[in-house]
Amino acid sequence: MKCIINRRAQFSASHRYWLPELSAADNLAQFGLCTRSPGHGHNYVLYVAMAGELDEYGMVLNLSDVKQVIKQEVTSQLDFSYLNEAWDEFRQTLPTTENMARVIWQRLSPHLPLVNIQLFEHPELWADYEGNGMEAYLTISTHFSAAHRLARPDLSFEQNSEIYGKCAREHGHGHNYHLDVTIKGEIDPRTGMIADLVAFQKAVDKWVVEPMDHSFLNKDLPYFAEVVPTAENIAVHIRDLLQQPIREIGAQLHKIKLIESPNNSCEVYCTSESANSLTQADRVLVQA
Repeated sequence: MKCIINRRAQFSASHRYWLPELSAADNLAQFGLCTRSPGHGHNYVLYVAMAGELDEYGMVLNLSDVKQVIKQEVTSQLDFSYLNEAWDEFRQTLPTTENMARVIWQRLSPHLPLVNIQLFEHPELWADYEGNGMEAYLTISTHFSAAHRLARPDLSFEQNSEIYGKCAREHGHGHNYHLDVTIKGEIDPRTGMIADLVAFQKAVDKWVVEPMDHSFLNKDLPYFAEVVPTAENIAVHIRDLLQQPIREIGAQLHKIKLIESPNNSCEVYCTSESANSLTQADRVLVQA
């Protein structure tokens, strides 16, 4: 039986975004505060996912052996390091989160049956790499607070209450929504970036967080005047809002994950083409 296992590791390191072929002004325009000398640091968290058949002892791999491989090949070399000089790969391509995930894959793949490398720079920014050349995934996490009422305008209060329960009450209720937006694209061989991170964050803020934060979704967003703002419909709408802005920064929108509460979340996987409604090519996962 095939199984995927994960091993967590961590290291602390510093890095700087700076290209010597650019002027100070151009570096600042490209990388912002990340150009400051001598650099800045993070507590990185690494998840190594591996796949294989269960052996007679009920294991895919001996995790003690896995731990030693990760330590020898990655964490012992990167912990308390200046990343720009730690590995030759980072002299050629800057040690961004997505490029670090790619290079860590390259370092570990001769030793472990990898299926994914996930690297957290901090809890609101992480990258995934699956071994596909220069293609990687980058996720930012954000939040907004909003109220909504689950009720179809063509149904009576009694009918809506039968379908949506307490969520159909007239004055609605609120949530602290957590939103993960994942893009995918090719890592630039010099900057190490899928897309401009600042532009990525600004797109999410402009199209999603600013209009939705501290709103009553049914009343403040015209889209939800007729569409019931379930977590699924909100996620689909966010998908539709962001596809074009993400294309404009040179990447492709991959996934929207909306966490309505600790008990409820929804994931919408995106198609390569813009859509105004959910199609058969899309995949929606709801966890309750």
